[in-house]
Order: sequence, then C-alpha cells, then structure tokens
Amino acid sequence: MDLLKVQGGRPLQGSVRVPGARNVITKLLVASLLSDKRSIFYNVPNVRDVEITLEMCQELGMEAEWDRDAGIMEVRTRQLKTTYIPGRFSGSNRVPILVIGALLSRSEEEIIIPTAPEDTGGQLPINFHIDALSQLGAAIEYRQMKKEGAYFASSPGGLKGCTITLPYPSVGATENTVLAAVTARGSTTIKNAAIEPEVLELILYLQKLGAIILIDCDRTIRIQGTRHFYEVEHSVMPDRIEAASFGMAAIATRGRVFVEGAEHSTMITFLNKLREIGGNFTVKNNGIEFFYDGPLTGGIHLETDAYPGFMTDWQPPFAVAITQASGSSVIHETVYENRFGYAQALIEMGADISLFRQCLGSRGCRFATHTAPHSMVIRGPTELHGAKIEIPDLRAGFVYLMAAAVAKDVSLISGLHFLDRVYENLPRKFTSLGADIERLHFEADQEHFDFKTLIASTQSQ
Repeated sequence: MDLLKVQGGRPLQGSVRVPGARNVITKLLVASLLSDKRSIFYNVPNVRDVEITLEMCQELGMEAEWDRDAGIMEVRTRQLKTTYIPGRFSGSNRVPILVIGALLSRSEEEIIIPTAPEDTGGQLPINFHIDALSQLGAAIEYRQMKKEGAYFASSPGGLKGCTITLPYPSVGATENTVLAAVTARGSTTIKNAAIEPEVLELILYLQKLGAIILIDCDRTIRIQGTRHFYEVEHSVMPDRIEAASFGMAAIATRGRVFVEGAEHSTMITFLNKLREIGGNFTVKNNGIEFFYDGPLTGGIHLETDAYPGFMTDWQPPFAVAITQASGSSVIHETVYENRFGYAQALIEMGADISLFRQCLGSRGCRFATHTAPHSMVIRGPTELHGAKIEIPDLRAGFVYLMAAAVAKDVSLISGLHFLDRVYENLPRKFTSLGADIERLHFEADQEHFDFKTLIASTQSQ
C-alpha cells in the first residue's frame, strides 16, 4: 500500500503548467472513430484515463502512436475489428456510452456496451442519451446476459435528422447526439444542448473533420449530416478544472501560484466567485496568477449549474477554500447527485460542515425529492488538522491533497491510483510549489494501523 505523507501549513508558491483536458481528449478519441482518416492530437495529457480510452478504441480497430513526453498522439481507424466494448472497460470512465453515437452509421453490426457499476462520483442519466439517439432512428435496448447486462444499439433503417429537445443540458447526452447527427441523413437540431467549452472543443474537432455545425446563442446546435471526412490536426484545450483547482489551492494556503495555460474565457464564473470571497488573481498573456490578498470572507451562496454557470467539478476544491473564510457559506449542487462524498473527510480534519437533503438555493433542482445530501453549509474559518484519509473516487483526489496542504500538521493519504487516473504527476506538482510531500510504502498487514501508529512509523524511518 502506498501513501502520501503531507506536512501541511506551507503556502504554495511558484508556477505550474496545466495539461490538456482529459475530459476533451477522451471524447475526441471516440469522435475520431467516425471516419477512417488520420487525426493528430497535441497537448495530450499523460494520464491513465486517456490510456484506458485509447485501449478501448484500439480494441475496436484504432491504430495509434503516442509520444507521451511530447504530448502528441496520432490515431487512425481504417476499419472496425469489432463493435463490442469488452466488459473490463465498463465503469472505467464515462466514455464508452459515446461509442454508440460514433459507430451507429459506420457499422451494420450491433454496438454492445456492457453496463457500468454505479459511479460514486454522481450518477449520469443514460436515458437522456437513449431517448435522443432513438429519435434519430437508433434502436437501443438493454439486455441481461449471464454475467453482465449491456446496451445493444443499431440503426436498422439508418439515422435521419430531426429536432431533439434535451430535458436537461447534459454534456454527455449532447456529445452523443452530436456524434450520431454528424452522419445522419438531413439536418438535426438539438435544443437545450450543453454548451460547455469541452462540448465546443468537440464541435471544433468535428468541423475540422468535415461536419457542418452551427451553434445558436439559445443552447441550440444544428448539424448538417455528412459522410465526407478529412484528416485533422487538433490541440487539446487546457484543463480548466485543474487550473481552477490550483488557483484555489494557492489562495487557501495563503500563497501565490502562476497557472500557465489557465484560460480566462473559460473560467469567468469561477473567477467571479473567487473575488467574492476575497481571493485575487491577475490575468496574464499565457495564464493566470492566483494569490492570497488578505483574509477570506465567506457568507456566499454558490449553486453549481450547466455552463456558463459554476462548474460542478470546481465545487469540491472551492469548499476547501471557504473553510478558511470567515462566516457561513452555502453550496447547492444541482448538476450531479451525491457529489458531496468528500465532505466527511473534511469534517474529520476539523471543517465545520453541515449537509442537507433539502434545496438551499433559488434554482429549481432535479434532486429536490432525492435522499442524498445536495446542499452544504460551511462555517469558517476553521483550522484543519491532519488525518488519515482515503481518496474515494476520481474527483476527490485533488481535494484531499489540497486540504492536507492547508492543514497545520501531518496527513496520510491513500487511494493514490485515483490521482494517476486523472492527473499528471499531481504530488510532484504540489512539491514543486513548496508542499512537503513524501510517498511511502507499507506492507499489506500495516493497512489497519491507526493514524498515530502510522505517523510514528514514518517518523522512525
């Protein structure tokens, strides 16, 4: 078992570069399956999530060369070897379901996507995908097999453009519908579509590939079907989740960090909220510098929302930052259910947090009748103390490392494989900014040592 030993209480200082967004490149790899043309991607992050998606696409027939050091990947799928996604990829990330939209017009075979186990980071409404694709002419059904269930998809009569209104501007459902509409006969109109920068990045790639796509200002996307494709070169946009997270870590630790690659235009809502609590920043030509500029002030009300609202992935690290702000603040999660899984660890570290099942917000919320907490009150400032904490899912990794850096003494963090899935050398980046982090290895029979014993054992090494 590997652990990170973090001695907190040091301001983060220096410069860090954010890589390309893994939420973008994973979708672009699937989108490239639409054609048999070559695509070259630049600024590709070297993380396990990209590796998993590439392995999945290679199972389908993709040829690939990846220079991990240079961040360049060249891919081409001349022909499909299969339309079955092996079960080991179900639940690996949220990309497999998009294979349906990409392959419906490329193969006459049934596309088979094994079902994923429940994701503790928040459930995705797959029914939005199914309903939209069905309106385009896809036949999709769920079948229970011997060892697993799977979605079976085909387009026996071919896909035909139509007007689709999504019940919620879901990013995944929008992406899946756009992918299918690219090769549908005629034109497709998607209303109430997601317009996140990551969705626009997919559309930019598809336009280079040969698609004709128009985006209106009222969440409407119009696609004219085509089967004529071109070779593409595309640079992946910087990861705005990681950029904002490092900005909050700098301010929460009372430091100053220049985040190279942070893009002002994709972070406007976040930057507004940061200024509301007294955090400060300077936008520069090639990034944003974040810095502590005096005591932080809470008393804010924050609701996550679809773009251009406050991004749900910004919410957890922002919660850590406002534990250091004076006053009571409210966070209302309206995008993903059960997104407060990280809160218990913060409470164990001394944060004054109360969770509520009720909606503590002004917006209409899809989770009003659900049982999982989706509102949170944080009172501060509180001095966080060290703890032994285990990263439970992909989204909590940065939060726990950030909280440990804020804390005044030693924390031990396990579940490090989640960090490798979505971040490039995250502990090393924190260390480069002055954080005191050491990677430790313990034998399996030491896993159940209590926190004090573990700390003592590290001090004796």
